[in-house]
Amino acid sequence: MKREEKQQLISALSDVFKKAKLVVVVHNNGLSMEETTDLRKGVREDGASYKVAKNRLAKLALAGTPCESLADLLKGPTGIAYSEDEIAASKAVVKMAKASDKFKVIGGVMNGQAIDVARIQQLASLPDLDGLRGKLVGLLQAPAGQLARLAKAYSEKAE
Repeated sequence: MKREEKQQLISALSDVFKKAKLVVVVHNNGLSMEETTDLRKGVREDGASYKVAKNRLAKLALAGTPCESLADLLKGPTGIAYSEDEIAASKAVVKMAKASDKFKVIGGVMNGQAIDVARIQQLASLPDLDGLRGKLVGLLQAPAGQLARLAKAYSEKAE
């Protein structure tokens, strides 16, 4: 790889680390090309992205970003999943880790704070934004619905 290509890759990765709200580092030891393709497709479907980069270049790209603490995790065959929301990347990597024993979640950074594997698994279990909105609407409508049923039952009894 030429020096110019390396600089472009470092610049692109640095932009990713600056914009992403969640970055997860994974070990992808021994994944076949087919498994890697399935992984990338699954990550995209979940609203996140996945990159494999040389650790040395990724460490250079981390400098000066909120994700600098990831540098210690970049050892061995690593991949980086990231998303501009706090949940999508975690859902994608946890799903893949359950499907393949060759894929292991190592750690990550959310909004500039280092997080461990347990926290990533907790994030993956949360509903997405639409699901949260649905639950909130349901909670807001429940008291009004109960009041309406109570009023209807009272009016039927009064007659």
